[in-house]
Amino acid sequence: MKDDNFLRANNARHMWHPMGHPGEAMAHAPTIITSANGSVIEDIDGHKTVDAVGGLWCVNLGYSNDVVKDAIAKQLYDLPYYSAFAGSTNPRAIEASYAVRSFFEADGMARVFFTSGGSDSVETCLRLARQYHRIKGEPARTKFLSLKKGYHGTHFGGASVNGNNRFRVAYEPLLPGCFHLPSPYTYRNPFDETDPATLAQNIAAAMEDEIQFQGAGTIAAFIMEPIQGAGGVIVPHETLMPLIREICDRHGILMIADEVITGFGRTGDWSGSRHWGVQPDMMCCAKGITSGYFPVGAALMSEAVAEVFERSDDVGAIFHGYTYSAHPVGAAGVTACIEETLRLDTKSNAGPRGAQLYDGCRTLMERFDIVGDVRGGHGLMTGVEIVSDRGAKTPMDVATMKRIHKAAYEAGAMVRLGGNNILMSPPLIITESEVDQILTGLEAGLRAA
Repeated sequence: MKDDNFLRANNARHMWHPMGHPGEAMAHAPTIITSANGSVIEDIDGHKTVDAVGGLWCVNLGYSNDVVKDAIAKQLYDLPYYSAFAGSTNPRAIEASYAVRSFFEADGMARVFFTSGGSDSVETCLRLARQYHRIKGEPARTKFLSLKKGYHGTHFGGASVNGNNRFRVAYEPLLPGCFHLPSPYTYRNPFDETDPATLAQNIAAAMEDEIQFQGAGTIAAFIMEPIQGAGGVIVPHETLMPLIREICDRHGILMIADEVITGFGRTGDWSGSRHWGVQPDMMCCAKGITSGYFPVGAALMSEAVAEVFERSDDVGAIFHGYTYSAHPVGAAGVTACIEETLRLDTKSNAGPRGAQLYDGCRTLMERFDIVGDVRGGHGLMTGVEIVSDRGAKTPMDVATMKRIHKAAYEAGAMVRLGGNNILMSPPLIITESEVDQILTGLEAGLRAA
């Protein structure tokens, strides 16, 4: 293991970091996180902060769950790897598939296809949605609908249904046949509509119009996050997802719920779909499936979708997969993590702690004019939009956003920037005092601006 001087000297010199400019990382070396405990992380200089980001929306159980760590460590010695491609499997994969299916049984999910992460899970659902319609004799159903501001990973399929141009413009042209509807973003939307229920009706009407324009027989699936995460923690009205479910059913369109962030308790329920009382046809999950301790994702199918594949002829063969699908070490982590998630009943803590964080941010909004909007209130997902002019809703400049981030970190809270939004998704085991520390750090950041 190299010493601290080596780490500092080589920081960002040989590795490109995701979601950032390589030159920026070289000019301003990233923070080196060396250890973590519970909801607290520590950097190379010994500075400790509450992790208000939860790693990357994923460390639901915090950094110190020995049950999950021990399960992963033991499996490394028993069987560090074997392929799960057709013809072989491993005990941990069988256990994990049962655990995941059972966890999402109330959402109508019946089959599990393991991946290496969230982007893989989205890609899997998109591909299987097309194949589903081909099996049913409707090969023209190849198009996808999604929401603006939505985030669905960075593969070509996921980037194509993404609703934020930051993840698209440098890589275009993307997958053809992907069309975007307005976001349930009451702060900014083309209807200039501030009432969430009315906005939901407007989006549903726009969806009906787009289906009529494209032709229902050409659309494979609609994909959405139950609560939009990376887009700024945009919470839809409770009627939106049920409205979309009904429209999809009426037009024979599959509904894919992207639960990569919202699954496993973050919304205060075990899934975002369940939070809104909807059963999708497919679900994408990752992140909380192992609390970030091992890279695992999963695509899940309802019984109705599964039957179409399982009762078909050769056209139902799935020629899709990943080297690390159902990896035995990751699968051991999945089963242990789900058991711990249920034992700790993390969703029950996500509710009150999320309300505490959201209410605290609303109080800060009353005190600081640069806070244009606060979104959340459903579990541990909170977004704070920063503006330079509240009346004009002018997005805050990048330099000021970085100053807010730096001051908050120095005051004891690691937050995440997404454009002019501050995004927070702390571990689901976070304590009341640690949420208070996040709010104290955020206040320091706002003062610095």
